[in-house]
Amino acid sequence: MSKRNENFIDQTFTLIAETILKIFPTSRCEKTAFSYYRNGMSAQSFGKYAEALKNYYEALRLETDAYDRSYILYNIGLIYSDNGKHGRSLEYYYQALERNPSLPQALNNIAVIHYHRGSQALENGSIEISKILFDKAADYWKEAIRLAPTNYISAQNWLRRTNRCVH
Repeated sequence: MSKRNENFIDQTFTLIAETILKIFPTSRCEKTAFSYYRNGMSAQSFGKYAEALKNYYEALRLETDAYDRSYILYNIGLIYSDNGKHGRSLEYYYQALERNPSLPQALNNIAVIHYHRGSQALENGSIEISKILFDKAADYWKEAIRLAPTNYISAQNWLRRTNRCVH
């Protein structure tokens, strides 16, 4: 996608977000929290992770709705994951799921981390540890697929290939 298209998408999102904030009755604090969240998403889309985190943490400080907080926490987890801090990202994904158990993308990302760690354990000859991690990945993928049955096709194929079938 070109910078021009990304900028158009960002501008469109901003316009829609501002319109929604004007239409729906929300408190000043909620509007401010959403503004920080929106700014965080914009910074994240341009790879400005420090700026995005600053905005997300501020949104988290102001946001009281558990559902909305789950998306802020999820996006913080994404940033840590993108920076290779998988342990830290797991903390945020788990917190997001505590507030919103129906967040398949968080379940998927947790599964991906467990799968990655399982693969590393296997490469290091730790077969039992890899099995535990692969089983954890399977459990999270099964739940993500249950919530979003048409998504995560690669995970579905892996579950079938490894006899951890999706049911």
